[in-house]
Amino acid sequence: MYDNILVPYDGSDEARRGAEHGIELAAALDATVHALYVIDLPGTPRALALRDDEEEMREEYRAYGVEVLANLGNVAEEHGVDYETHFKTGAPSEEIVEFAEDEGMDAIVLGSAFRGKLGNLLGGTTDKVVRTSSVPVISQRMSVNDI
Repeated sequence: MYDNILVPYDGSDEARRGAEHGIELAAALDATVHALYVIDLPGTPRALALRDDEEEMREEYRAYGVEVLANLGNVAEEHGVDYETHFKTGAPSEEIVEFAEDEGMDAIVLGSAFRGKLGNLLGGTTDKVVRTSSVPVISQRMSVNDI
C-alpha cells in the first residue's frame, strides 16, 4: 500500500512528532522513509545585506538540515526502516507537494502545530500541504499538552 513515505522534517517539535509517526508507519508496512528538509530563505524582496550573504545563509541552513536529518536517520535505523534524505529550496508547502508528486511518494506524513483557534484560521505548512497535495497526507497534530 505505502512503499515510499515522505516525511518533511525541519527539526521542530511538531515535525518530530510527525516524523516519529511516519517512521513507525514505515516500520509496520516495511516502507522506505524519504526525509525532506526544505531550505526556506527569507522572502523576496530581501534586504540588501541579506542578499550579500545569501550563499553563506544557504550553507548554514543546509548544514542544519544535514544535522537534523542525520538525527532522524538514527531513529529510523532503530526501527529498522530504510531511510533516504533529500533537500529542496523554496516555500516548504510547495516543495513538499512537488517532491511527493514528482518522486512518486505513496503518502506524506507530517506534524501539525497547535496554534489555537486563530492560528487554525490562518493555516500553516501542514494545512497548505493537505489542501494542495494529490498524494494522501497523514498529519499528526500536537495538542496544547504537547507544548
